[in-house]
Amino acid sequence: MAHRVRLPETASLPEEPQLRRIRGEYLEMPGLRLTRPQAQRLWGLDEQTCIELLDRLVDLKFLVVGADGNYMRLTEGTIVPQALRMAQANLPPQQSKTQSR
Repeated sequence: MAHRVRLPETASLPEEPQLRRIRGEYLEMPGLRLTRPQAQRLWGLDEQTCIELLDRLVDLKFLVVGADGNYMRLTEGTIVPQALRMAQANLPPQQSKTQSR
């Protein structure tokens, strides 16, 4: 029997419209980073409600607070993705079968 691992962003949130809205904004806009006052203005919340909602999303491990005070999705954090590049193998030239005899 296979066990499923529940990821933080798929964890069920309380059925609260404000929490769903904030979570939806972060999912729709990858890279969204907001300070608490910016979040408060964006969603039209009073200071205490905004603090409580952001803290709940941090507790649920959906958001994380950076050292600069910005709230961002935990999966994005401060990791800078590295560009992928093709590897090149430096192999010596092969001799043909006729040359090796």
